[in-house]
Amino acid sequence: MVKTLKHKLRNIFITGLLVTLPIMVTYFFIRVLFRMIDSLLGPTVNKALSAAGLHFIMPGIGFILTILIIFGVGLASTNVIGRRLFGRFEKFLDRIPLVKSIYSGAKQVVHTIATANKSAFSRVILVEFPRKGLYTIGFVTSEAYDEIQEVTGEDVVNVFIATVPNPTTGFFLMIPKRDIIPLNMSIEDGIKLIMSGGIVVPTYNNKNSILTGPQKHGA
Repeated sequence: MVKTLKHKLRNIFITGLLVTLPIMVTYFFIRVLFRMIDSLLGPTVNKALSAAGLHFIMPGIGFILTILIIFGVGLASTNVIGRRLFGRFEKFLDRIPLVKSIYSGAKQVVHTIATANKSAFSRVILVEFPRKGLYTIGFVTSEAYDEIQEVTGEDVVNVFIATVPNPTTGFFLMIPKRDIIPLNMSIEDGIKLIMSGGIVVPTYNNKNSILTGPQKHGA
C-alpha cells in the first residue's frame, strides 16, 4: 500500500515537473531577453525624460524602441536605397580590423542559423566524455576543417555536446570517427532525452538500426 502510494506520488511529481519545467525555462529566457533588450535604450530614454522634466520611469520603453528600430532596419533593407546604404556601412566595418572580425563572425553565425534546415545537426552519436567509461549523447554538426584532418591524420567530425537544462550551451569537440558510436536515435529524440535529464527515453526499434552488426567502441 505504501509502495503503491509512493509510486503514484512519484509519477504525479514527474508529470508536474515535465509540465512546469518547460514553462519555467521559457519564462526565464523571455525575462532575460526582455531585460537585455530593454537595457540597450531604456536608461537613455528615461534620462532624457528626466532632463525634459518628466520625472518618471517607463519600464519596457527600451524594449519597445529596440524592436521598432529592428523592424525599421528590416523594412529599410527590403528596398534598393536601404540595401545600398547598408552595403556601404558593411564596407566601413570591414575597414576596422577588430570590428571586422567580430562582425563577420557574428553575421556568419546568424545567417547559418537563419538558413539552416530543421536542425543544424546531422545525426546523434554516443561518445566517451568527459572521461573513459562515461558515455554522453552528442550531435554531429559537420566534417572537421580540412586543416584539422591533415594535421591530426584522422577522419575527424565536429561534435556538439549539449548541457542540461539549457541545451543551447555545451561543448564543441572534434572527434575521430573511429571514436564515435552512431545511434539510430532521431535528432528530436536526442534533444528530448537531454532536456528531460534522461526521463523521456525514446523507443528503440532494432529493425531500423543503422548498425549492421555488433559494433563496439573503437571498432
